[in-house]
Amino acid sequence: MSEFENLIEKLLEQKPELTKEVVEEQIKQKKEKIGAGYLTDQGALFLIASDYGIALSEPLKIEISLKDLYAGAKEISLETRVLNLSPAKQFSRKDGSPFYLRTMTVYDENSTASVKLWDEKANLPGIENLKPGDLIKIIKAYVKSDLDGSPTINIGSGSNIEAANTESEIPTIDTITKDVSELQEGQKDLVISGIIDGLISGMEFTNSRGNPGKALRMRLKGKDGNAMRVVLWGKDESSIPNLISQSAKVRLLGVKVRTGNQGLEIHGNDATIIEIEGGKEVEPIIVRVLSISTTENDKRMITAVDNNKNIYNISDFANLTSICVEGDVVECMPSKVYGNSITLDEKSFVRKLDNDESIPSLSQLRTKINDVKVDGNYCIESIILKVPERREVQTKSGESIALSEMFVEDDTGQIWVKGWRNQARIIDKCELGEIVSITGLNAKAGLEGRIELFVTAFTKITKKN
Repeated sequence: MSEFENLIEKLLEQKPELTKEVVEEQIKQKKEKIGAGYLTDQGALFLIASDYGIALSEPLKIEISLKDLYAGAKEISLETRVLNLSPAKQFSRKDGSPFYLRTMTVYDENSTASVKLWDEKANLPGIENLKPGDLIKIIKAYVKSDLDGSPTINIGSGSNIEAANTESEIPTIDTITKDVSELQEGQKDLVISGIIDGLISGMEFTNSRGNPGKALRMRLKGKDGNAMRVVLWGKDESSIPNLISQSAKVRLLGVKVRTGNQGLEIHGNDATIIEIEGGKEVEPIIVRVLSISTTENDKRMITAVDNNKNIYNISDFANLTSICVEGDVVECMPSKVYGNSITLDEKSFVRKLDNDESIPSLSQLRTKINDVKVDGNYCIESIILKVPERREVQTKSGESIALSEMFVEDDTGQIWVKGWRNQARIIDKCELGEIVSITGLNAKAGLEGRIELFVTAFTKITKKN
């Protein structure tokens, strides 16, 4: 008699009014209700027994798979691979005594699960050295239901984690990595890959409990050319290299997909592992200043170009560029370079150089409207054909945000120039019939596939006489 049949017999002994056929039908119904991909026949049987107030004492087999997990299981052991690992955090119990907690995500052939390591287990010797894809054995753990109802493995005082040096059929990290273009809403515990698309930025905020928080934002482009917004909660710029080239390859381990204001988004947390092509050493760059604008916080935002016509967005947090005017050639030693985004701070330096004719001037760099391509950064000169118009746009979340837009043309074509939120006010100052020089525009595909130009934080509009 198999272990499963033995468990059915134990249930029928304690519940003689049931028949094997009735129990099998209840197992089928339980799996349909919860999802066959999340529950085995044996797992469903334990839940059914619990519904009748019966505790089946027969233990699960020593080695189980993640999809066999159910809340209430004790002393389980399994072999699995590490997906990601969070830092250990200290918390306080109700009596004020401290405890430590570390979370880990693991996976096998067809499932993933969260693992919680409590107290001294959060700082097991060698735990910090575990890498994504490492094969481990979890020994004598217990399973509880998490806040979302999913079974979570808990490593307490009687449990342990060991490195496994055996051959395994559990796929490697490379095997389970998905391209951004393959993602669908609701997926979680993913390993995804893509290409950096545009800026990487950090943000600080205050959460609903009044505590300070941080996040890292970027966009990743998939093999199909489409980009998706990424928000990594609890991460900041210390998690990534100081030097990241344009179109660098990225892999994120431990993220989920959800719907945001602008479609599907990728979300991670402090346990998410970020792998980005790049380095720590930043080289000085020589550029010509095309435009300088100042934010409400007096931060200088500069659009510049190098001798290969690469356009850069420079954020000056230390006012180092106060020695410069538009048209100057300068040498910068940035603190960070993310694609075409450059950061200057107290650790940076800027010095003026003699004019270098090999670096194009603004007049040489301007693009005709007919030559604008999606995803490019542009400077144009044009005449305003339509009075700038502001309206409020309602997002899916119910937020109302400002959008200003104007229609412009040059001798090659016509195009819409648009500004969202704070950038809307830049367009509001323009008037019908004015000839304007606009620097720092980003081209994106708009309605019906037509290209539109969008104002950024680096955009400057200069009116021509």
